[in-house]
Amino acid sequence: MKEYTITKKVAKQGSNSIIILPKVLQVKPNSLVELKIKVLEGDN
Repeated sequence: MKEYTITKKVAKQGSNSIIILPKVLQVKPNSLVELKIKVLEGDN
């Protein structure tokens, strides 16, 4: 198991807010991942 901490700005794609993973963190299809989101600043 590998564990990473990243800090990213949320991007906009159409009407959706998205977070783009850096290429080094891209995982294979059907991989199981756990995401924990903590909003550090911005509108809630």
